[in-house]
Amino acid sequence: MANEIIPAVIISVDTFLFAAAYRSSGIKIPLFSAFVISFICAFVFGISIYLSSVFGNLISESLCRISGTLVMVAIGILAIGKSAVRNAVKHLNGENKLSVKMCGLNFVIQLYLDDTAADTDNSKILSPREAVTLAVAGSLDSMATGLGCGISGINPLVSAFFTFVIGCIAIFLGSVTGRKISSLKHDLSWTGGLLLIIFAVASYNS
Repeated sequence: MANEIIPAVIISVDTFLFAAAYRSSGIKIPLFSAFVISFICAFVFGISIYLSSVFGNLISESLCRISGTLVMVAIGILAIGKSAVRNAVKHLNGENKLSVKMCGLNFVIQLYLDDTAADTDNSKILSPREAVTLAVAGSLDSMATGLGCGISGINPLVSAFFTFVIGCIAIFLGSVTGRKISSLKHDLSWTGGLLLIIFAVASYNS
């Protein structure tokens, strides 16, 4: 059971942090939008685990463990790198925005660096449509983590369930503690990457 809960908690770290960023910016996340975000992340995570487990049946157990560990470590490193980029851009520009305009690329980069960019209509309320955009962007990490975890043999349905529940809790906690988190003035998304690397190594050695 711990193998299903721990990845869900790790994935929800980013969910907690973007919810905190929204609270700090005065943007409300309605209950339905929170459900949409958590459901999409959980669905993508569960499907990724299933597809990975199917692929894992085609190769040896030892290769599965090594592959799963390498994938999760790689995603953890990328998450730490993303946090470093965010902190660097914020230090240079005074905000989490990088102005690049090329065939709509500006929005993608801005959303990557600043989660609150999903509030495209500046209504200060995250609509379900905007929640889908944010969830799809955030699900890339869930998909990659699922591919790594699936090779390790965890249950996709149980993992998806815990990801949904913990994701909803993370949004609530982030909405409550947003101003305190933002007062730290540093991007903390690297914590999720570090936890994923620790989990990958611990799972491989277990």
